[in-house]
Amino acid sequence: MLVLHTIADTRIACARIRLAGKTLGLVPTMGALHEGHLSLVRAAQASCDAVAVSIFVNPTQFGPKEDFASYPRTLEEDCRTLEAAGVDVVFAPSVQEMYPSGATTFVEVAGLSDRLDGASRPGHFRGVATVVAKLLNIFTPERAFFGQKDAAQVAVLREMVRDLQFGVQLDVCPIVREPDGLAMSSRNRNLSVEQRRQALALSQALLAVQRKAQSGEHESSKLLAEALEVLAGEAGVQVDYCRMVDPDTLEDIPNVDRGALVAVAARVGTTRLIDNLLL
Repeated sequence: MLVLHTIADTRIACARIRLAGKTLGLVPTMGALHEGHLSLVRAAQASCDAVAVSIFVNPTQFGPKEDFASYPRTLEEDCRTLEAAGVDVVFAPSVQEMYPSGATTFVEVAGLSDRLDGASRPGHFRGVATVVAKLLNIFTPERAFFGQKDAAQVAVLREMVRDLQFGVQLDVCPIVREPDGLAMSSRNRNLSVEQRRQALALSQALLAVQRKAQSGEHESSKLLAEALEVLAGEAGVQVDYCRMVDPDTLEDIPNVDRGALVAVAARVGTTRLIDNLLL
């Protein structure tokens, strides 16, 4: 497995993969890898000849009061995990490598970037779109793999790929959960034992919505009330948003007759978590 730190070396490695007639799948990550990331790696291996993983904690998607400094960084452990998983290339650049001095160009997907997490974290999706555009430009993969847990991010990136005409297919893989239902996240490492228990309210709220929808309720306000009741029952959970939206536009919808994305974000202690469910 190649572990590379510069864009130039990474482009050379990708060119060699293409010269060998192989297809390339990219899994962009911020490291602190867990089974959710590895499920993306396996999906990439199942459909591509070679797999590259990027590990980069992207500063431009963090606000000034967010957890950039404390975000878990476990590069050596991550590389051991990826090598054991059979990954071909790891790209782990510095901030200076990705954002050289004087860089002033950003990618912004208007409209979508202001919804859900974008409303709570101004500039977040501009940072996400910019770094993913850079990675797609560096690797030029045939396919790139993302998790459904970041549903709003997926909507933003799909729009970016369409608008900028990137020659890449975006593959979205299911959320991977702990046995008790908690969505896997690198930020789960920051939870205490009690906070870990409290965090289960997010997935439990989504399941309550699913049960009510399956029983015949389709009105968004009543379904969301069910979720909010569950979340309110856990004092340690501070809700950021709980919304019923169109999965492509991220706009609120009055009912789920044609399907919906129910998405929730909340703080448990100082840790911000997200989860969602497609109806």
